[in-house]
Amino acid sequence: MDSEHFSSSRRGIVIYGIFLAGFALLGYRLYHLQFVEYDAFREHAARNSLRRIAREPMRGLIYDREMKVVVDNNPSYTLTVTPFEFSWSSLPLLSRLFALDSNLVRYRISKSTRNAFEPVKIARDITFEQLALLEENRAALPGVSYLVESRREYKMQARMAHLIGYTKEISQKLLEKKGPYYQPGDIVGYSGLEAYYEDVLRGVKGYGYYTVDSRGKVVESFENGRSDEAATEGSDIVLSLDMKLQDYAERLLRGRRGSIVALDPSNGEILAFASSPDYDLKDLSGRISSDLWRNLNEDEGHPLYNRCSMAAYPPGSTFKMLLAVAALQEGIIDEKTTIPCPGSYTLAGVTFKCHGAHGNISVIPAIEYSCNVFFYKLIFKLGFDAWSRYGAMFHFGRKTGMDIASESPGVLPSEAYYNRRYGKRWNKGYLVSLGIGQGEVNTTPLQMAAYTATIANGGTYFRPHVVRAIIDRTAGGKKMVPVPREKLPIADHVWSTVRYGMFRAVNGNGTGYAARIGGAQAAGKTGTAQNPHGRDHAWFVGFAPYKNPKVAVAVIIENGGWGGDAAAPVAGSIMRYALFGPGAGTAGGDSLRVATPDERRPKVVPHLAD
Repeated sequence: MDSEHFSSSRRGIVIYGIFLAGFALLGYRLYHLQFVEYDAFREHAARNSLRRIAREPMRGLIYDREMKVVVDNNPSYTLTVTPFEFSWSSLPLLSRLFALDSNLVRYRISKSTRNAFEPVKIARDITFEQLALLEENRAALPGVSYLVESRREYKMQARMAHLIGYTKEISQKLLEKKGPYYQPGDIVGYSGLEAYYEDVLRGVKGYGYYTVDSRGKVVESFENGRSDEAATEGSDIVLSLDMKLQDYAERLLRGRRGSIVALDPSNGEILAFASSPDYDLKDLSGRISSDLWRNLNEDEGHPLYNRCSMAAYPPGSTFKMLLAVAALQEGIIDEKTTIPCPGSYTLAGVTFKCHGAHGNISVIPAIEYSCNVFFYKLIFKLGFDAWSRYGAMFHFGRKTGMDIASESPGVLPSEAYYNRRYGKRWNKGYLVSLGIGQGEVNTTPLQMAAYTATIANGGTYFRPHVVRAIIDRTAGGKKMVPVPREKLPIADHVWSTVRYGMFRAVNGNGTGYAARIGGAQAAGKTGTAQNPHGRDHAWFVGFAPYKNPKVAVAVIIENGGWGGDAAAPVAGSIMRYALFGPGAGTAGGDSLRVATPDERRPKVVPHLAD
């Protein structure tokens, strides 16, 4: 009995201890929840009743080189729907009041990746009258509201459509590519500088936190806004563009298809970047009508197409300087080396013609007279590999890296290119055309302007660029954009020889005399690119003044015919305007009339050594 009594007492003590320990643990846990983790759980609970609403940052401004605003922002009102509050029975009324496609509203709400408490953007640029309608029908439109955003306002006289580019609502495809920062309905840069500098210009969204009731309606600002995250405004960018020159270039191209690119050869800054036909950026700011968009896309002139940096054409005779540079540098020829030109060149039974029979001709007059036979033969002396290698030095066959969203690399043929394209079905006859810039070599006007600027400055290739500086509106300060440059491994005498050939082409008896300007000496080269689909394209590349170049240009007029007739006069007018501004020169100042070839034809042939 004693043993049983003892065992029973011990068992009672153990059970009692277990209960005490359990209560102690529960007490400790209660203390921990109520005092130690109080703040964490309180915040967590609060967040369950919070709504986070994005605050759009102000997009950065765009300034010209004189620090005048050319692209600004205006307030714009965007209609929103908060899915949690929205009643689908009110969709017909919403569609009727705001002229919305009900399927579009369904689509946008369904595509929103945010939670049901965050507003979805439904329509942009609603009017004050529509805002009044919203207020009048607020009770019948639960969950429908609006927010204030910004839309682009353009203040420049020039259109600059392809350079500035446009913004519009992000597409589903781009939404998936760009990641979680963007949401359906967000505005994003789609082309030009707006797209290239999207991360700089857009800023960073902020967020406001609001408490909501059990039905999801906003009650008040959470903690009086102390937890809100302010939006960061986008940075501003400063352009190198000469606005008057840009406007003049656009007017010169009016009624034509083509482009003009003008650079400062001392640093690669773009002074003018005009592509025609173009469009009005104001038409694409804010809500874009489907009719307008369809018309732009179906226009046979392709006004949305950026001909400065996207279109690639055979460069024609403007490419002869490349071959001359390579042959001089490799020691294949010197200034006095002559090659006979009987007026044509026959290879494997095929005859290739020249502009005339130039006799024994050296490199400078070959550039001046644009002798085809000289360059037909010279490319065989140089070799295909060297020609391709020197072409790559000037960034042909690859993008220049200009700060614009859309650029074509063009085509620079090589043995590897032909092997890949044709296998063993190509032969050396293909080189004949390449020698005069025809065949499969294709270049953009932007590439040709950078190539010409490199010749003009004596061998330094500057990456073409149009943004000089970025201004941080939040932290303050202006940061200059670094410009990559390459010094090409080519001797000075090579550049001076080729430049003098270009000087003679304009100021001697060459085909470029229509590019002469009053008050300064220009140098350049015409080109006529064969076009299997119609009249040939007209090229001119050049620079001025000859001895201290301030501007380098590339002009192409599609279906313009001879370069000397269609492109050279335009280039001469641009160079004159760049040097002397409006009201100067010999062809009527800033008049859009360009002097005819006969008016510019030289009466006395000047001689000017480099």
